[in-house]
Amino acid sequence: MTDPMERLHARGRENFAGLVEGGEARLDALFATVPALGELAVGTVYGHLHDRPALDARTREAATLAAIVAAGMVGPPLSVHLRTGLAAGLAPAEVCEVVVQTAAFAGFPRAVSAADQLNRLFEGHGLPIPPPPSPREVVLAHLADGDLLAEFPRVEVQAVGPDRVLVSCFGDDPAPGAVLHCTVTGGEVTSLTVYRPS
Repeated sequence: MTDPMERLHARGRENFAGLVEGGEARLDALFATVPALGELAVGTVYGHLHDRPALDARTREAATLAAIVAAGMVGPPLSVHLRTGLAAGLAPAEVCEVVVQTAAFAGFPRAVSAADQLNRLFEGHGLPIPPPPSPREVVLAHLADGDLLAEFPRVEVQAVGPDRVLVSCFGDDPAPGAVLHCTVTGGEVTSLTVYRPS
């Protein structure tokens, strides 16, 4: 029978490899000197935590990036979790917004250090600097320009991927009166489908 930590480590390597191209080789290089640390860290973070169902991968990575910035870890942890955050569906602008949000609670020096490192990381990944607005920002601006939602007093807008946004529109009924699925490409809403439950 396989040891539980061995199973978690194997699952963690599998999860990481699914998020980061060449992930297993990257893990081997990072933990070459201290493989036991790799087994523990990868097993815990990517084997156990990533499989917990209470948070989706995007939310989990946003929380992880906030903790990394708050702890002042601008080396490998920030680099690794930028990659895994993007792979989990965070838009580059959302990563930047996590840094802005964290500054208020962890201090500006740590956020500025993270921003400085993100300049290099974005450049290395070929990401635009500054990044374009997040899909959520694009959809909110698009909706503000029209009267599509005038009949709904409450609207919830949630990014569900790096290019997809879900909008739930509520009237007096607790169930949504309309649901919009939006796709954003190049800073524009390129697809908007409206569903009205019957």
